[in-house]
Amino acid sequence: MKDTPTIRIDGLHERHTGLTPSLGGTYTEAACVCLARHHEPPVTMRVRNGDSEEDRVLNFILPDLNVRNAHANETDATEAGAYGVSLAAIETVEGLVAVRRAETLTGADWYVAPRGEYNGDLEDCFRLEVSGLNAGSSSDVRRRLAEKLAQAARGQSNLPAIASVVGFRVLEVALARVGDER
Repeated sequence: MKDTPTIRIDGLHERHTGLTPSLGGTYTEAACVCLARHHEPPVTMRVRNGDSEEDRVLNFILPDLNVRNAHANETDATEAGAYGVSLAAIETVEGLVAVRRAETLTGADWYVAPRGEYNGDLEDCFRLEVSGLNAGSSSDVRRRLAEKLAQAARGQSNLPAIASVVGFRVLEVALARVGDER
């Protein structure tokens, strides 16, 4: 694992201008809870981005009882944890960072843009649709990715879109652009 590139889920707000310290911290905490349900740190996550695949090391802190209790709702924790891991993964492999939360009906959760290039105009942004799976296999991640790509394609926006699905048990992040699916 020494030479394997990393995914950093800590300090998200420092790199993603659309996140506050509180929100980024919530996403990091939730990701730690979701990962700790199945694994001990550090873990190696497979990141599938279109046709490419690579392994990335993700280190996380084992959550204490207070953090586990704060994220005891599995559905909410999985969603928030998926935001954290997806944003960290897309930053790592695409150089894109969250700049703003997306509006309802856009078919996405976030607007992301190349690091350092967002000037308040969404014109150069991508929509990012995120989902997470607490359990399941790689085929479940791929199936959910297809669903999320279809959802993003139906969104009421003319901006290009990317879908991301995090499988916490299977240790996989799948990313794909709408229109690139096969």
